Amino acid sequence: MSDKIPGFSTLAIHAGAAPDPATGARATPIYQTTSFVFDDVDHAASLFGLQAFGNIYTRITNPTTAVLEERVAALEGGTAALATASGHSAQLLCFHSMMQPGDNIVAANKLYGGSINQLNHSFKSFGWNVKWADPADLSTFEAAIDDRTRAIFIESLANPGGIVVDIEAIAALAKAKGVPLVVDNTMATPYLCRPIEHGADIVLHSLTKFMGGHGNSMGGIIVDGGSFDWSASGNYPLLSQPRPEYQGVVLHETFGNFAFAIACRVLGLRDLGPAISPFNSFMILTGIETLPLRMQRHSDNAKKVALHLSAHDKVNWVSYAALPEDKHHALQQKYMPKGAGAVFTFGVEGGYEAGVNLVSKVELFSHLANIGDTRSLIIHPASTTHRQLTDEQKTIAGAGPDVVRLSVGLEEVDDIIADLDQALTG
Repeated sequence: MSDKIPGFSTLAIHAGAAPDPATGARATPIYQTTSFVFDDVDHAASLFGLQAFGNIYTRITNPTTAVLEERVAALEGGTAALATASGHSAQLLCFHSMMQPGDNIVAANKLYGGSINQLNHSFKSFGWNVKWADPADLSTFEAAIDDRTRAIFIESLANPGGIVVDIEAIAALAKAKGVPLVVDNTMATPYLCRPIEHGADIVLHSLTKFMGGHGNSMGGIIVDGGSFDWSASGNYPLLSQPRPEYQGVVLHETFGNFAFAIACRVLGLRDLGPAISPFNSFMILTGIETLPLRMQRHSDNAKKVALHLSAHDKVNWVSYAALPEDKHHALQQKYMPKGAGAVFTFGVEGGYEAGVNLVSKVELFSHLANIGDTRSLIIHPASTTHRQLTDEQKTIAGAGPDVVRLSVGLEEVDDIIADLDQALTG
């Protein structure tokens, strides 16, 4: 058997999967069941005691979902993964395994609006705090870290502005401070960027977006990079201390470099319950098979659209890292040389009203709150996804009054451009 490591496109099709042993089915079957029969009493006891791997209940494990988890872990270069019901639930379970009441997360202020809201408001119910830092000024991260900081959280390619973040520099700071770096890689996907290779400890995705790619299934995932020492500081007791519900098992001691993924599963998913459905796992698996093809076409189309808009007399500015004049272009070339993805923002002349008017006049574009579909999508963040933020927070997050966000699809690029032109000039 060859020792050659499979290429990305091969992993996107084959990782984690094999013909079904019972039927010979080549596609991964949908195991649409709630629970699984045990071999005997001892087998059941070993599963419940974390002494053996296997299936108990689909809220915790499922064979279809297991293939999805192994595939994404392989694509990201991680040791293990846990799939969840959505990207937001992946964030919840990730931080649940790290945080105690009174702890804080140092987060980049360039994030998806829903993540900002989750950090600012929903997480407060758990007693978790957030301290904001600016990816353009790395000193703000260092200044924000204190003795109750348990994670640094960034997006590799920030939503909505398509801002490329200097992962290696922030990873070096995280390592020096003894905290894990958590990177949301939703917008880039592992086809464009693999954060673990640049020092990230944990990678998150909303699988709903580009990984599934067709706008038809919800999902999220946590990928364990296997690189963080959860026992060194004593600050992560869920992993470093004996667990009473598992007869004193110490997760990091027992499971080593995939202990974080185990903790998210057996302490978080088990009790909080945001499980992905087997059907959605199947749909996202199918989407991942074409991920390399789609992401390259998304990136190529988006660059052509961005170049066109940058010369348009109704557009004041374009924020897209693949443009040579963009301030993030050098970081894009370093971290994402194959392209800057599908999503970018631009400023329409006329401000808020002009932005609202534009999204009402497009015909090929769909006006909705999503990214990563095969179809081209458009939204005015200030009036929708970032509406709950203050004006100052909107501007900081890259969602000011004139900002329009595009998720450029897979249609003929000339048709995409023509639709924007008629809506801007009509």
